[in-house]
Amino acid sequence: MEVCVVSDIHLGTFGCQANEVLNYLRSIQPNTLILNGDIIDIWQFSKRFFPASHMAVIKEIFNMASKGTKVIYITGNHDEALRKYADFEMGNILLTDKVVFEINGEKNWVFHGDVFDRTTKGSAKILAKLGGYGYDLLIVLNSLFNWISRMLGKEKMSFSKKVKNGVKQAVSWIGNFEQTAAELAIANGYHYVICGHIHQPQQRMVTTEKGSVTYLNSGDWIENSTSLEYYENAWHLYHYDAKQFEHVSKEKIKIVHLNTELSVMTSEVAFQVSL
Repeated sequence: MEVCVVSDIHLGTFGCQANEVLNYLRSIQPNTLILNGDIIDIWQFSKRFFPASHMAVIKEIFNMASKGTKVIYITGNHDEALRKYADFEMGNILLTDKVVFEINGEKNWVFHGDVFDRTTKGSAKILAKLGGYGYDLLIVLNSLFNWISRMLGKEKMSFSKKVKNGVKQAVSWIGNFEQTAAELAIANGYHYVICGHIHQPQQRMVTTEKGSVTYLNSGDWIENSTSLEYYENAWHLYHYDAKQFEHVSKEKIKIVHLNTELSVMTSEVAFQVSL
């Protein structure tokens, strides 16, 4: 696999499917891993909730980088606090706001997509954050419902997807988002435009009077558990299938408890310098 694009993991929230992300990352070996925004949910970050499985995802990303995978972290609105450090690079890890790269002479334009969303800016941002807490509650209730459904032998259901698909305004907004991204990509001569943000996995061709472009969206790891993969000279939309990972042993993740009091006293010599 040449390139893998993952977005909207939302580490630090109740809805994050961290174990699924961990299984997936451990199953792939891409030359380049693009984290396309909202990986860590700084908007809703709380030291009271950041499970060991969420930390394990971060550790796995660093592990992939140490083994040679180029990791490009593109900031989103939920991790916008990192934007002040844009273009910071350390080893195989690059932090940036967008990236353009070529594969076989075709230009790929990657950015999170919140630049098109007015609800993430100004006073509307406060409402968006409050909405995020409501979304978290919906996900918790949805998880409980799906647990009961599994016990009864029924298929799981996504409450938020039902709401989105049932509200014409939401469907229209998603369509406008995709069209805007595609038109800008065509105007700038890109062959592919890759976004995240709207939690709507997609792969489709958009054609206007000025040209055509392939619009791609990597989806999310809250309700869809999807990513984008480039191999065999083409982009593919990946959907996580729990059955493929049934053989994976449930590794017990060590939980590290921090001491309530910090002590800086030590008799241990870490290293010596000889002059």
